Formats: sequence, C-alpha cells, structure tokens
Amino acid sequence: MKHGFIKTAAATPDITVADCNSNGDEILRLIRIMEKEHVKVMVFPELCITGYTCQDLFLQRCLLDSAWQTLLKIAGETVDTDALIFVGLPVRNKGKLYNVAAVLNHGKILGLVPKSYLPNYGEFYEQRHFYSGAGCLEYLDADGEKIPFGPNLLFKCEECPQLVAAAEICEDLWVTLPPSVSHAQAGANLIVNLSASNEMVGKDSYRRDLVRGQSARLVCGYVYANAGEGESTQDLVFGGQNMIAENGVILAEGKRFHNEIVTSEIDVHRLNDERRRLTTYQAAMENTHLMVAFHLKMEETKLTRKYPRFPFVPSRKEERDYRCDEILNIQAMGLKKRMDHIHCHKATVGLSGGLDSTLALLVIARAIDLSGVPRSNIHCITMPCFGTTDRTYQNACKLSRSLGASLSEINIKEAVNIHFRDIGHDPSVHDVTYENSQARERTQILMDSANQDGSILVGTGDLSELALGWATYNGDHMSMYGVNASVPKTLVRHLVRYYADTCGDEKLTEVLLDILDTPVSPELLPPMDGEIAQKTEDLVGPYELHDFYLYYMLRAGFEPDKIFRLACDTFEGIYSRDTILKWLKTFYRRFFAQQFKRSCLPDGPKVGSVAVSPRGDLRMPSDASAKIWQEQLEKIEI
Repeated sequence: MKHGFIKTAAATPDITVADCNSNGDEILRLIRIMEKEHVKVMVFPELCITGYTCQDLFLQRCLLDSAWQTLLKIAGETVDTDALIFVGLPVRNKGKLYNVAAVLNHGKILGLVPKSYLPNYGEFYEQRHFYSGAGCLEYLDADGEKIPFGPNLLFKCEECPQLVAAAEICEDLWVTLPPSVSHAQAGANLIVNLSASNEMVGKDSYRRDLVRGQSARLVCGYVYANAGEGESTQDLVFGGQNMIAENGVILAEGKRFHNEIVTSEIDVHRLNDERRRLTTYQAAMENTHLMVAFHLKMEETKLTRKYPRFPFVPSRKEERDYRCDEILNIQAMGLKKRMDHIHCHKATVGLSGGLDSTLALLVIARAIDLSGVPRSNIHCITMPCFGTTDRTYQNACKLSRSLGASLSEINIKEAVNIHFRDIGHDPSVHDVTYENSQARERTQILMDSANQDGSILVGTGDLSELALGWATYNGDHMSMYGVNASVPKTLVRHLVRYYADTCGDEKLTEVLLDILDTPVSPELLPPMDGEIAQKTEDLVGPYELHDFYLYYMLRAGFEPDKIFRLACDTFEGIYSRDTILKWLKTFYRRFFAQQFKRSCLPDGPKVGSVAVSPRGDLRMPSDASAKIWQEQLEKIEI
C-alpha cells in the first residue's frame, strides 16, 4: 500500500442458481486466487451466494437459511485472508427481506449494506421480494453479535486511514441521486458496486459511462462486479463486464460473456489530494454515516496498472487528432482575441527552423485566417548566427514561403561581436554569456521590428522549457503573447505532425516532416562539420522524461520517490534506473531554481490541465527551497 496504491478486484463466480453451498465454494475458490495476487479489496456480484435470478425462491426459508450459513462459512474460512470482501446475498431483518452486500474482514462480518433502490420495471420485479434499506441504520442480532445494518456504512482501514470504502448495489448507481454521492461526501474514496445487470444491445457502453462518470464526479475509485454466466437464462442473459475506474478513467475492464477476475490498483493518495485541490468538492455538513474499522497488513503493492509514457498525448490516433485540432484552435483563438483587442492583425515571429517556432507560425497562420486578413501580414524573421546550420536555415525559409508569410533575414553575428567588444567578452569563450547574448540580441531585433511595422511579437517557448527554465531571461523568454506557453514539448511534436498530415500541401508537409526529424537545439554554439553541435536533450535530459515528471508533479502532486517508481516502471527497457534518477534530480533542481523566469511570463492561452502561468495555475515563490524534495531523492536506492 506504499504510495497509496490499493489492489482491488471485481470477480464473477460461476454460480449455480439456488445452490448456496456450491456458490460459496466457488466464491472461496476465487478468493484464494485473489489472495495469491495480494488483492486487498475483493468485490463479488449482487446476490451471488444464491444467484440473482432465484425469483420466488427468495420467499423460501430453506434458501434464506442456506444463504446465511454459506456466508458464515465464507467468513469462517477467510480468517487469515488479508482483505476487505464484499459478497451479495438475501438477508432477513425484523420480518423483512433485504438485498444485501455483506462486508467481511479476517473472518468477521463487519456490516450488512442493504440495497436502497429496488427496480420494479421492465424485466425487474425486486419489490416483489425485497424491501428498500434506504434510511436504515441499525444492528442485526446474529448469535449474540450486533452487526451494523444500513446503507450508510463506511469501512475505514486502521493501518491505512486514507482508505475508506462504501458499497452500493446495482440500481443504486442508475438513479438520479445514487447513495455513493453521500458516501463520498462522508469520506469514502472507494465505492464498490455489487451488480446483476443483464445484457441488452448497447447496454454495455451505458454501464461503462455510468461507472466512469461516477468515479469522475465523486473523485473516487469505483469497483463494479457484475453477475455473469451461471445465472438463469429463462428470460435474461448476464454477461459480466466487471470494471475498475479511478477519477474518470477505466483502469481495467473484463470481457463480456466471460466470467473472470479483473484487478487493478486504486491510488487513494491521489484521490484524496485531488479532492483537497478541488475547492468545490463538497464534504458532508453533518455526520450521517457509521464508520466501521477494518484491518489490512501494510505491504508494498505490486503495480499492474500502466501509466502512459506521454501523459500529455492521447494514445489513440482518433483522440489525438481531435485533441490536436482543439489545441490549435485554442491557441489561435487566444492570439486572435489579443490582436482584436489591440486593433492589430499583423504578427512578427522569430523563425529558427526548429519545432517551437514552427508551431508558433502555424498557430499565427490559423489566427490570421480567422481574422480574415492575408497571410502576408505575418512577418517571419530568421536571424542566423554562430550556431545556425544550413538545415534549419533552409527549413525556416521554406516554411515561411509555404505558408505565404513574408520573410526577413537579419544576420546577427556582427551585432553580437560588437556587443562582446562593448562588454569585454572574449568570443572564443563559449560560456553562458556567449550563448545568452545571441538570444537577447534576437529578442531585441524582434521587439523593435514588431514596433517598426506595428505588429505583435508572438513568443515561441513551450511549457517544458519553462518548467526547466531552459530559456534566456529577457531573451526568448519574452514576447508580447506566448502561444506555446502551456504546450509541453512532447505535445508540440504531435501538433506539428498533425498539421503535416492534414494540411493538404505536399511541399509544406515535406518541410514539416524534416523539421520533426531535426534534433532539438537552441543552436547557440558553432556547428561541428556542418551538423548541430548543441543538442538540448544531451544537456538537460530527454523531454519525454521531463514531461512525465512535470505532469505527475504538478497535476497529480506526487512526491519524488513515487514519480521515480512510476517512471522506472513506465520507461523500463528504455532508460536505466540511474538515468531516470539523474534527470529527475535535474528536473527538481531546475524547476525550483528557475521559478523567477516563470514569475514574469507574458500572457498566453492555457490549453491543458497543467500550466505554469503566475496568474493562473502556478502561484509559486521564486525563492522557495527544494530541500525536502531533494532529500527524498537522495534516499532513493537504485
């Protein structure tokens, strides 16, 4: 359970209708399988001890007695099982029959959660046999033991207090105000659903949307266990479709028409942190729930869930293309509004032939088109100097021509050499002064040229560079509007690729593909044999690692050792643990040291859930200490 990961499972047993003893054996068989996988929360379907489809057999004392005895048997044989177990059965209480989720832990029946909403429409006739448990909060007397009975029961782990579970049953999820809403408001971050939802055409996607949507709305984990093969097919078919979701994401889903165990790990730390971050998340105003303690052994959870290498980039092409078009529109609309506001529909951009300035130019072209003015109103300036290669220079020229923009070439070598003479710097010393003088000279030219023709200077720097501080202060760090400021480097590449694939211009596509194939570089050091000598990722580390670190630090709030753990798992076989730790240390060192650059960023549109604007997502002091983060990094063992 280190880092808040709780291994959960939804299991569909192969049942025999009305044969409780046989069903109990099958449930125990699945429990043993899950034990071997160190599952800590096990969820079975609704009424699985008897079968959901018993119909009027639920009125038979023989069946009800057998169901209760089977529950006692399961409890007795799981004394040494280190898990919280939810299993469904009919239970009598005070002359009424209820559809119940029994909650077991180390041989004890901790509570009985009755179903609140009983469907009595279409193929369902539950009110013929059961009573609603809504509003109930009492105790059931079982052989001298008082067992909590009611829908408003919360189960809190003594050893891991951040894990609080609650249950609802099937139809409870489908109503306008599911019980899980009040459970979550009372503190539950893991909701389990014991279900017997039959199959109909299209019903699977609706179920999936319900589970995913409820986990997002409540910022919780949601484990959904559904009845499957074995239930009576007299009039209905049950197909399983077990699901585990976390905050709007389906982590695992079983095959339909196939009984199986579905497992994944719920991150309760992240859920709690996310609730705390969302100031509109409403906690309960009064205590309406009974808290019941349970016990689990503390152990490290082996992760089976996978984290994407590119958290900012959708993995599915259809979704990625849709997202790329949406982001380009957000960027372009942001720039268009700024140009409308200042009554200026002309733009200047420094064009290097690299990825970032390419994306900025593509965005400008879209904004100019939206404004209804000619693309000749775009002024591209390329400013070759000591590190410029022929490849990037030619690509800058081809790109501007392909997009119908005007292009000026201003060689800055002489101006920079004069500047070196003025400040007494030896041009043979290739230090930070040598590099930054070029960046600041370019920015001065861009600013003054924009003033000269009455245009707005559009910035090119991206989110990844800003996170690392990989920008020259008052150099490429500055502009009049930064369209790429919340676009990470890994996403910049996909945006340019999307434009290349969809522009319908063969020559433009050719130059964009060559730009994509060019190593990322500021080109501030002289080339070696005509090739780029200064590759950014050799100096600060791979951007795919830094974007991974950035997402899980800022968006998820993960601590360094948790990010390291996830990165080692995600990038296994790509980077060594040593390499991952090396660049993680670089990331934290630079992130804290370079905040002063982010504190005075130009305006720019937010396009995703992570941004570093000092006016929006990141209100961080420029002189904050990184000590506690660095101390944790030093304790990591390779």
